[in-house]
Amino acid sequence: MPPKGKGSGKGGKGGDGGKAEAKAQGPKGGGSAVKVRHILCEKHGKAMEAMEKLKAGVRFSEVAAQYSEDKARQGGDLGWMTRGSMVGPFQDAAFALPVSSMDKPVYTDPPVKTKFGYHIIMVEGKK
Repeated sequence: MPPKGKGSGKGGKGGDGGKAEAKAQGPKGGGSAVKVRHILCEKHGKAMEAMEKLKAGVRFSEVAAQYSEDKARQGGDLGWMTRGSMVGPFQDAAFALPVSSMDKPVYTDPPVKTKFGYHIIMVEGKK
């Protein structure tokens, strides 16, 4: 009998471990986070040019490197962002997007307008 209890305890512990990790993110920004990439353009016209490149099949990171005007790491990668750490319209769009890959990105179309400019956003992960 004890091995059986031990086994289920181990399984329970593993499941709780995942929840504990998610909870660890909680205090930072409301309990959930997204792994975000974006292309930021001050002018709407430039954002639309970038959008055309994406629609033509150019890789998201390449378009970001060429068009994005922010300080994000090469390829538009902003990393993991927690709820509450982004400006309103950007956050709303980021959490509404499905997870996608750079090979087949699902991004905001039209671009999202914030005080920083126009963002084309894609999400690579959620937790």
